[in-house]
Parts: sequence; structure tokens; C-alpha cells
Amino acid sequence: MFSFGIKDIIDILIVALLLYTLYKMMKESGTISIFTGVLAFVGVWIVVKQILDMRLIGSIMDKFMSVGLLILVILFQDEIKRFLVQLGSHKRWRFFFNFFLKHKEQGEKPYIIPVVYACMNMAKTKTGALIVIEQGVSLDNYKNTGDTINANVNARLIENIFFKNSPLHDGALIIANDRIAAAACILPVSHNNKIPKSMGLRHRSALGITEVTDALAIVVSEETGNISLAHNGKITTKISGKDLERMLVQEAID
Repeated sequence: MFSFGIKDIIDILIVALLLYTLYKMMKESGTISIFTGVLAFVGVWIVVKQILDMRLIGSIMDKFMSVGLLILVILFQDEIKRFLVQLGSHKRWRFFFNFFLKHKEQGEKPYIIPVVYACMNMAKTKTGALIVIEQGVSLDNYKNTGDTINANVNARLIENIFFKNSPLHDGALIIANDRIAAAACILPVSHNNKIPKSMGLRHRSALGITEVTDALAIVVSEETGNISLAHNGKITTKISGKDLERMLVQEAID
């Protein structure tokens, strides 16, 4: 008969949670077959080493297990980075730190209304735009790739930046600390194979920045005029101005 204590049950639950989280990450990134192969190898290693007590094969497999963690880190460095960013930026963690550090700012962010108005106007004229809003993770590395603006968030200024003849319309506009920090910034492009082919470079860049940071990314399509919002490596398309305002307000409050 097996007897489990509270610590054993907690250990089992933690391991199960980690395995489930890893499974979701691998499934979303299209590497689930590798994850299954790793689990199969670990299962065989346990049987050979612990149950059958095959010393020679067991010692050989031990060598693989000793470097297995390093190999996994190399293979899944992008997924691990994304997981850690999402973990650190999770709403419950943000609430916990804001509660104790008392850094939480209450009320609606002043940039929301100007951004929404600008996106609605650009959607009507089918003016392509990519706006990134900094959250907890600094975007300094990406700001430095563009031109510094450091101006108050203004709808007309945003529209002028993305005007087709403007020298700053290519690239992303980054909002940080409730101000327009920089424009014409270069962002990482997502290589997720599940992204529809109809989505262009702006959408892939929006997904790319939200895969490696906790930023919000707004896209106005030049082809259709549709507005999209990306966050945590996922994108919501064809949203109205009212929906965009609601989603931005919700993120600012949480």
C-alpha cells in the first residue's frame, strides 16, 4: 500500500502543473512531438534505471540526462523566455507586487482615448499603423532602434507619424510612461507557423514583441482597415474602437 503525506501530494501537484504548462507551451509553439519524445526518453530511463536495474544502459542514459537540461534550454530558449515573461507579467503577480510596493496607479491611463481615436481615424482611411504600449517589461532596446519623440500622446500626432508620406510611418510607435517615446522602431518578428498568411509584417511584428515582452501591440491594417490587439503572443482581430478602449482600460486596471 502506498501512503502519501501532504508534502507528497503537493510535490505531485507541482510536477503535474509544470508538465501541463510545458505541454501547453510546446503545443502552441508546434514542438509537441519533441516534448513527447523527451517524456518518452525519461520514462524509458526510469524503467531501465530504477525498475530493471540495467547498469550499463542505465549509466549511458545517465550521461544523456546530465546534459539533457542544457540541451532543452538551447532547443526551447524562445519558449522558455516567453513562459518566464508571461509568468512574471501575470495579473496575479502584478497585483501582488503592486500591493506591497505600492506602485499601482489607479484610474484610466491618459493615453487610451487619444490612441483609440487615432486608430479609429486611421482605420477609416486604411492607414497602416503599429503602436506598442510598454507594460512591466522595459522596451528600451526597441526604442533605441527608432527615432526619439518624447511627446505627449496626441491623436493627431499619431496620425501624422503614420501618414504614408511621413519618414516615420515604417516601423512601430512605442508608448512608455504615458508618453510617445519613439517611432520607426524595429520589432522582432514572430515565426509562429500558425499565423494566417493573410497577416502581414505589422501583425507578425505585433505578435513578435508580445511573445518576448508583456507589451500591448495595436495594429491597423493597411489593406482592410481592421484594428487588432496583440498581447501575450495572441492577437484579437477585427475589433471596434469601443472594444479597443475597453480592452486597454481593462489592462490598465488589472
